Amino acid sequence: MSAALDPPAQWHRVLTVLANVSLFIGTRTVWTQAATHRLVLAAVISVCYASILATGVLALTVRRARSLARLDLLVLVTAVTLTLCTWALNHSGGDEAALTTQAAKELVHGHQVYDHPWPWLFDHGVARTPTIDGGYDYTYGYPPLAPLLAAPLLWLGHAGSAATAASTGALIAGAVVLWRMLPVPWRSAATMACLGFGFLPTYARLGYPAIMGLALLIPVAVRWPRIGRGGRLGPAGIARAACLGAACAAQQLPWFVAPFLLAGIYAVRRGELGGRAATLVLLRIAGIAATAWLLINTYFIVSEPGPWLAGIALPLTQGAVLHGQGLVDVSLYFTDGSDRLDWYGYASMLLAAALLTLFVLFIRRLGPAATVLPWCAFYLATRSQDGYYLMMTPLWLAAAVTVPLSDFGRAWQPWPGALSGLRRRPARIAAAALLLTPALASAAMAVTGAPPLRMELASVQRGSGRAVSGVTVRVTNTADAALTPHFMFTTGQGMSKYWSQVGGPATIPAHSTATVKLRAPDGRFPLPRPNVRIRLRAFTAVPQTLTSQDVRLTGVRRTG
Repeated sequence: MSAALDPPAQWHRVLTVLANVSLFIGTRTVWTQAATHRLVLAAVISVCYASILATGVLALTVRRARSLARLDLLVLVTAVTLTLCTWALNHSGGDEAALTTQAAKELVHGHQVYDHPWPWLFDHGVARTPTIDGGYDYTYGYPPLAPLLAAPLLWLGHAGSAATAASTGALIAGAVVLWRMLPVPWRSAATMACLGFGFLPTYARLGYPAIMGLALLIPVAVRWPRIGRGGRLGPAGIARAACLGAACAAQQLPWFVAPFLLAGIYAVRRGELGGRAATLVLLRIAGIAATAWLLINTYFIVSEPGPWLAGIALPLTQGAVLHGQGLVDVSLYFTDGSDRLDWYGYASMLLAAALLTLFVLFIRRLGPAATVLPWCAFYLATRSQDGYYLMMTPLWLAAAVTVPLSDFGRAWQPWPGALSGLRRRPARIAAAALLLTPALASAAMAVTGAPPLRMELASVQRGSGRAVSGVTVRVTNTADAALTPHFMFTTGQGMSKYWSQVGGPATIPAHSTATVKLRAPDGRFPLPRPNVRIRLRAFTAVPQTLTSQDVRLTGVRRTG
C-alpha cells in the first residue's frame, strides 16, 4: 500500500483538531468589531468560522494521510486569513510600534534615529517606560532592521501601522516557513504555536521587533545540529547563518540564544569531525552571521556611530523600573521593596553565564533545550515580563520536533582534566550546583533587601470629583547614604507616571527625615474603588532601591 493510502495516525488527527480549535480564541471579539463598521471583514471572518467547523469534521473522518495533510494546509490558510483580518481592524500598535514607525520616518528623511527622544509620541495613551531615575525612555532602543522594513510601508497610514504591518508580515512568513520545514504530521503544530491562541499575533499587532527576530530564527532552529554536517554548509547552511545574523539585527533577544546555538553546533561538529574542522565550520557560520549583521547596521555605524551603539545597548543600560512576572515580584508586590535591586541584574547575568556553561558541559543531555535555556535567565532579571518567554515559543516547538536527543550522542563535552574521572551523577550534580550558586546567592541578596525609606502621608490635596491633586509625604531615610527618591502611586500591576516634586529637598541625607510635596501627573489622580490596593512607591537610581508603602488616600487630613 502506498504512503498516500495509509490511514493517518490518531495523534496527527488530534494535533490538527487542536490547531483548528485554537483559531476560535479571540475570533468572536474580532467579528463583533468588524460587524459594526467593516462588513466585508465580518463576512470573511464568518467564512473562516465555516472553515473551522468543516475542518473539524473532516479531520476526524478522512481516511488518508494525504487528505489530512491538505486539511493542515487549510488550517494554516484560515489562521493567516484571521490574522490579517485582525490586523486590518487593529493596526495602530503600542509604544514599540510608535517608536519603530517614528524611527522609520526619521530614516527616510535622513535624520538621526538613535539617542533622539520623541516624547510627543506618548501624549495620547501610548504606554511609557519609566526609568529608575525618575524619567522615561522616549528613544528607539533596538537594532535597525525593524525601521528598515517599516520604511517602505509608511504609506499605510499614521500611528504605528507601518511597524505593525512589518511585524505581522514577519510572523506570517515565519509561520509558513516553520509549517513547511516541519515533518508533515507536525505541521499544524506550527500553525497553533505561531498563529493560534492569539498571543503572538497580538505582539505582532503591537509592533514588537522581537517578532521579526523570531521569524528569522525559525529556519535556524529547525534541525540546527545538522548545520555544517560533514564540514560543509551548502546554500541552506549559508542562508541559515545569514538569518542568524539578521535576527540579531532585529532585536536583542536573539543575542541570548545565538551563543547556545553556536556552542551546540561546535560541540556536535567536533564530535563528528574533530576540533580543527569544527572550528572552521563555526568560524564560517559566525563570519556569515556577522556579515549579515554588519550589512544591516552599516549605514548607522557610519552616520551615527555613538548614538547607534548607545541605542542598541539601551535595553541593557536604560535602568527601566521593575516589571514582569519573575522573581522581582517579591520586591514589587509581596514585600515593601529592597535596597539591593542591582542584585537582580547580577543574578540574571550570572544565571545566563551558568546556563551556557552547563549547556556546554552537558551538551549530550541539554542539547535539545538550546532554544529554551536562554530565557530562564530573564526570570531573575529586573525586567522579567512573560513576553520574553512566550515570543520565542515557536523555537521550542522547532526543537521538540526536529532536534532529538540522539543528535547529541557523540557531541564533544569539555570536561576539565580534574573531573575527567568523575562523570557519575553526584559529580555532575555538584558541578551544576557550583555553577548555579552565584546566581542563586545574588537572587537571595536581592529579595532579602530592606526598603531604605519610611514614608507617611501627612496630607492630601483634593482635586475635582473623586480625585487627588497632590500629597505631602514625610520621608525618613534609614540608609547610610543620601538618597534621591522619585515617587509614584500605583493601583495594580505595573507602574504609572511619576509625581512631580514641588516642595521639599530632592535629596534626603542619611538617617534624616524630610517633608516633600508631590503633585499628581496631569494635575489629578482619580481615586480607585475602595477595595483597590494603593501603593506609594519611591525609586532611587544610585543605588537602585525601591520602597513601597500601602496607603489610604481617603483617611488622611485633606487640604483644599
